[in-house]
Amino acid sequence: MSLITDQVFHNYINGAWVASQSGALAPNGNPADTADNVGQFQASTAEDAAAAVQAAQNAFLAWKNTPISKRAQIIEKAAAYLETHVDEIALGLTREEGKTLAQSKGEVLRSAQTLRFYAIEGQTYTGETFPQDDAQMMVYTQREPLGVATVIAPWNFPISIPARKIAPALITGNTVVFKPSSETPLTGYYLTKAFDEAGIPPGVLNFITGRASAVGPTLVESPAVKAISFTGSTAAGEQIAKAAKMTTRLQMELGGKNPLIVMEDADLDLAVNLVVQGGFNLSGQACTGTSRVLVHSAVKAEFTKKLVEKVRTLTLGPGIENRDLGPIATESQLNTILEYIEIGKREATLLCGGACPEGSEFENGFYVLPTVFTDVTQDMRIAKEEIFGPVVAVIEVTDYEDALAKANDTEYGLSAAIVTQNPKYAHRFVHDIEAGTVKINRTTTGNLINAPFGGLKQSSTSTFRESGRAGLEFYTQIKTVYRGI
Repeated sequence: MSLITDQVFHNYINGAWVASQSGALAPNGNPADTADNVGQFQASTAEDAAAAVQAAQNAFLAWKNTPISKRAQIIEKAAAYLETHVDEIALGLTREEGKTLAQSKGEVLRSAQTLRFYAIEGQTYTGETFPQDDAQMMVYTQREPLGVATVIAPWNFPISIPARKIAPALITGNTVVFKPSSETPLTGYYLTKAFDEAGIPPGVLNFITGRASAVGPTLVESPAVKAISFTGSTAAGEQIAKAAKMTTRLQMELGGKNPLIVMEDADLDLAVNLVVQGGFNLSGQACTGTSRVLVHSAVKAEFTKKLVEKVRTLTLGPGIENRDLGPIATESQLNTILEYIEIGKREATLLCGGACPEGSEFENGFYVLPTVFTDVTQDMRIAKEEIFGPVVAVIEVTDYEDALAKANDTEYGLSAAIVTQNPKYAHRFVHDIEAGTVKINRTTTGNLINAPFGGLKQSSTSTFRESGRAGLEFYTQIKTVYRGI
């Protein structure tokens, strides 16, 4: 049943929920049912963005000087709000993004956990004291916030990714302007509301919706913005890097073409489950999703047979029904995936999927069947380009060296995995693979909130990592103090 609503949601600037100066609204639809209008959001302008940045700049000094225990208390209260309202938020997330209700609920609770982690860990993040020969002097460092930070988040994890950006920014004393994806503004609204209900002072966290072309230049190019944390495509990341000021600190998590290697000694049932989880969970819409499966020739036939059998059992449907796969998040992304599938049909051998599902239940949504190609070679586009959908390419390899060479033969370096029972393979893989996240007998997706996350090559700026204690470093600068006694 569709949950029709015409509710209007506002920007959050300087502690108040306000309409855009444009007076215009943008509808937010449900990818599982295009007749379901999730809500109306502000079509913000450059002037709105400038107001948000100014509010953050005005609030910075007071927030910087707010006791860290008070900052932590507000973040903890925001976490509690997410936990208390998890069912409402998860339903909204599923309606606007498409993932299953179980996955949405897990993401909301994980985001609350992330806020609590930084509320505690941030209170222990400090400088160092250095030994030296002068008994009349102390030498130490102290960490200080940067100032205004812009957080630009994607649609595939619309609460967990901004949570892991915003929480470390706030606990270290920065103020934030948060722009969610235009495809998932409702989830961003809920996260902002959590902080509003927690009593965050005016201007410390600002929330603005709208097209990137309208508000992006101000949020990126303003001299008041001292840090930009962005997750999205490599192409968009490159544009931001070119537009940002030289003194603006950048943290970017970008695209991926993540390989999973299946060696000749692998547990094939495990390997199949890992590929299905990494390649088709979340409808393949994860930056760390398994896109390439490099399979040893000795087990390729058996592995491929098992994989196709497993994939054909997967069910599709609306996220609220908790099927194995929900819809693709947007019509444009669906069209992109279908274009790549047609390319794959010309390049390689289609084993299963390769089309939109049939049936009345799929007519009003953006669905595509989980798809597997084989006989894929390194020169093919489906082996090189990020598809960001439930499409997996099976590539044959002859030995470890061949597998490694093909795994590294990409401009990306986000996540990579190997399935093997040979400790020598596992040991070598950790050292040889060009990826920021390395998995042994695990899927390419997923990361701990208390461990660093980031990629190599074109998957990241390769400067500052997200998540864990490393996530605090990005938002602080070091001041070295020489103090005579």
